[in-house]
Amino acid sequence: MDFNFSDDQEQLRAAVRRWVEKSYPFTRRRAIVAAGGFAREVWQELADLGLTALCVPEAYEGLGQSSVDAMVAMEELGRGIVLEPLVQAFVASTLLAAHADAALQAAWLPRIAKGTALVVLAHQERQARYQLGVCGATAAQIGTGYALTATKSIVPAGDQADAFLVPAQLDGVLALFLVERSAPGVATSGYLTQDGSRAAELRLANAPATLVTRAGLAALEFGVDTGIAAHCAEAVGAMEQTLSITIDYLQQRKQFGVPIASFQALRHRVADMKMQLELARSMSYYASLSLTEPPEARRRAIARAKVQLGQSMRFVGQQAVQLHGGIGVTDEYIVSHYFKKLTQLEMLYGDTLHHLGEVSARMQDTAGVFA
Repeated sequence: MDFNFSDDQEQLRAAVRRWVEKSYPFTRRRAIVAAGGFAREVWQELADLGLTALCVPEAYEGLGQSSVDAMVAMEELGRGIVLEPLVQAFVASTLLAAHADAALQAAWLPRIAKGTALVVLAHQERQARYQLGVCGATAAQIGTGYALTATKSIVPAGDQADAFLVPAQLDGVLALFLVERSAPGVATSGYLTQDGSRAAELRLANAPATLVTRAGLAALEFGVDTGIAAHCAEAVGAMEQTLSITIDYLQQRKQFGVPIASFQALRHRVADMKMQLELARSMSYYASLSLTEPPEARRRAIARAKVQLGQSMRFVGQQAVQLHGGIGVTDEYIVSHYFKKLTQLEMLYGDTLHHLGEVSARMQDTAGVFA
């Protein structure tokens, strides 16, 4: 098998890296955080690069690329810890392409591709504790349409989004709906998250909605797995940059008249960080490649990847802060922001302990080397 990236994928990587280096410096990121954690002009810049169109089918003005292309883009955005939730464009476009009818696809997919519509997944509820099948939101059919009543938490850029993909109970079965933010009965309350990005609480009170699919749980699992795979790639990029910043610091910081990078104990810790990074990278590839597998195999692979990524993110982030000393936790120094990003990514869509339980629950009668 050929695991090399294609020429087009390498060109995509180079283009996104150039944009991050030239157009998204740390000073701009700090300004966006101070302004609320989301910038519509940055979202449009990502669209101009073609990133919002990556996973949109060509029939709807998209590029029709694979999850591997999305992975390549997210690695580079992770290097710059970009705040704008591009992952949501991948989740929304893949969900609508796989489950919505032609009319709904035609209404929203071209807008997602052009960056004129931000559609985000709003599925988290306080009582769910990462369990996708636990949902207190309800939907009722009214004539030919539907009305939703729900409270959803930590919705990415929720008060800036144009529409939401919302799971809700319909006739005792979990279904998936699209709700426009401008619809009556929709209320959002935005706030900054730990890493400086924007999220919101979403409240729906008999809000009009469009049915995406009655197979809501299967669609939700697919959407979440798509999001996890993309965030795994983002974490790899963030860890790679964290390691690079740490190595630069060790080479510049001196004790006893020599760079502390020459101390053997510290070199060993950097080697351990590099090993965790490469373990994470291989499992990120595994996650993205598994998105085309049957649901059971896909879910098992995604859980395994999230466990390894969670362990790697925690280790790399903590080691980076410790190797920097006190400056590593100051807001003025960039590595603290990478640490916060990695900490938040570890908890996103289920923390390491949750996914370890998923791996355990999905084991067969025999497992590992005993199979």
